Amino acid sequence: MPFQSILKTLVEVIPQTVGAILVDWEGEAVQEWCHCDPYEMRFIAAHKGIILARLKEMQGSEQVGAIEDVVVTASERHLIIGCIDDDYSLVVAVGRACPAALALHHFRAAVARLKKEI
Repeated sequence: MPFQSILKTLVEVIPQTVGAILVDWEGEAVQEWCHCDPYEMRFIAAHKGIILARLKEMQGSEQVGAIEDVVVTASERHLIIGCIDDDYSLVVAVGRACPAALALHHFRAAVARLKKEI
């Protein structure tokens, strides 16, 4: 399946990546590739919908344009969340020591590849 190949490549190319997961509009996992318990990635992904929904509310009221992706930096990890289309999103968890810009660069390339497959 091309999704798995794209996710595996993404996890391998970004240093300290914990995992990547493709999810649908309900937060259900479509495919994941991770170095942790898959349940952990599914849990993170299920909650990404809350973050994206709040940000999408902003795009209408603040004229910021369409939300493409967001990086949330916590004490241990960067969490990158991005829209593939109206129905699918990509979520990646990366160790905090990895430069967020590097992770975001590879993340956006993976989103472009996923858009071609969906």
